[in-house]
Amino acid sequence: MKRKVYDELLKWKNNNNKPLMILGVRQCGKTYIINEFCKNEYKNYIYVNLFEQKNIVKLYNSSLNSDEKFKQLKVLIDFDLDIEDTILFIDEIQESEQLISELKYFCEKHNNVRIICAGSLLGVKLKRTKFSFPVGKVKMLNMYPLDFEEFLLAMNQELLIETIKECYEQNKQISLPLHEKALGYYRTYLITGGMPESIKSMVDTNGDYIRYDNTILKDILNSYFNDMDKYVTSLVEALKIRRIYNSLPSQLSNLSNKFQYSKIEKGARARDYETSLDWLEASNMVVRSKCVKNSEIPLEGFILEDTFKLYLSDVGILNSILKINIDDILTDNISLYKGIIAENYVANQLICNGFDLYYWKNNNKAEIDFLLYTSDGIIPVEVKAGNNTQAKSLNIYNEIYNPKYAIRISTKEFGYNPKTKIKSIPLYAVFLLKY
Repeated sequence: MKRKVYDELLKWKNNNNKPLMILGVRQCGKTYIINEFCKNEYKNYIYVNLFEQKNIVKLYNSSLNSDEKFKQLKVLIDFDLDIEDTILFIDEIQESEQLISELKYFCEKHNNVRIICAGSLLGVKLKRTKFSFPVGKVKMLNMYPLDFEEFLLAMNQELLIETIKECYEQNKQISLPLHEKALGYYRTYLITGGMPESIKSMVDTNGDYIRYDNTILKDILNSYFNDMDKYVTSLVEALKIRRIYNSLPSQLSNLSNKFQYSKIEKGARARDYETSLDWLEASNMVVRSKCVKNSEIPLEGFILEDTFKLYLSDVGILNSILKINIDDILTDNISLYKGIIAENYVANQLICNGFDLYYWKNNNKAEIDFLLYTSDGIIPVEVKAGNNTQAKSLNIYNEIYNPKYAIRISTKEFGYNPKTKIKSIPLYAVFLLKY
């Protein structure tokens, strides 16, 4: 599958000598794309998996100095890493905190050695490591599940992508048959989400929903929790993490439009669950959207610390948790949760494009789903799951802040109203929103 992150890997190869560390939720395709990159772009490719090669973990646990460890590493992998056009991929690097710390040594003493690192729940390990992290000596890159454009590429819909981009850039309407086709693929994406294995099942069955393996996402979710048990401090913490995660579908439908600890269990307070919530965010299983009291630059300066939303990292996993029948997703028969699912989908697409997530509330009278900090300033975004596109909140926001324009995402076609300054973008074109 074609992944946009490949272009970021090429930029690193051509412009940066630091070791590269790739973070991302489990099973989003990190190992696959790194393997492809290393095989395609380098003459010599050395793969190390610290789950399997415990001798390397033992080496870096030893009291040897860095120079001696480097010499012995070359003996263990049976290769001279200083040979030109060589790359070393260290998978499951979270198994050695000492090796993570030693990346500083590689950067300073052997920056001719190209190194990529990845691992399961690596973000959690970095938060809780006892060793110093080599700040400034490692290039960090976040990777996410496939976005909707990558999904369309996997479904061999290059021509549809070109049409969507043309209509977006020229702000012209798309033909009704193509609009309906694109919405059909959007609803299919709600089923598969962006996990590569899930999309591959849909591709392999040529879009046959009956033969699509809907157990894949359930298995991925189970694997999250199986992995979690390896990287928690206690069974109590594991239980708290599960409770938070299991509460998320009801949190998203919360009328207060914010995360509430009381939804986890009666009487729960922030201090009881802050560490567990931090674990979930570090694992990339959830994404936080911060509420701001003022839509001013910088948005981070106006956040309300105790008011936020949590989205699941993948909309397909959300629908799997909700146990919604595929037919109901395809026929848009989801009732109240239709809007919640669309909002989670948009959050996923925005994160893939590098946006930080913020939203705005005005004394509970109006709410803007997302605020995008772009070259045009702060742009408000409202998400609608259907054709009902009343823009009360956008109108209130526009009166207060007078943005250059506003965005309404829905099932309607492309369009722009110069009077209201509202730009209409179909749900299937969210991947085109950039800085």
